[in-house]
This record gives sequence, structure tokens and C-alpha cells, in this order.
Amino acid sequence: MRIKSGFEIRNICGENIIIAHGVENIDFTKVITLNETAAFLWNKMQDKDFTEDELVNVLLEEYEVNEEVAQKDVKELVQSWKEVGLINP
Repeated sequence: MRIKSGFEIRNICGENIIIAHGVENIDFTKVITLNETAAFLWNKMQDKDFTEDELVNVLLEEYEVNEEVAQKDVKELVQSWKEVGLINP
């Protein structure tokens, strides 16, 4: 997987917001916000290919979380990113 080009994260008024560059990426019907952990993963994986397993490993290295919880959270996060078109498979 890879985060699609044309998207970046910005902190606006304390919220991590995904913004799009370029007319083809603009969809004003949804505002995409990321919590602190999702923003951390986004920043770690920007501009590189990654797998769900790599995301889980990054979480395990950075946070005190067990592997089952990390896997569940990563699966949900990746699914939500796919649904809104932020990542390429």
C-alpha cells in the first residue's frame, strides 16, 4: 500500500486534518481528521510503500499496546483510509 500523492496532513486548530492538493483530489463533502496515533502512522508511512504488518510493528515500537489490539486498530484504520480513497492498494 501507499498513501496517494496529493494528500498531506496539517494541524489546524489542534486537529490533524488531511488536505488535498490538485483539483482531481478535492471533495468537500468530507473532512478527514486523524487522531494522534493515526497521524503518527501517516507521517511514518508518507512517501513509501507499507503493509499492515509494518504499521502494527510501528505501533508496537512506539506505544504500549498488545499485538492483538494493534492488529485490530491497524485493520480498521487501513479500511477507513481505503474507503475514502487515501491509499493505493
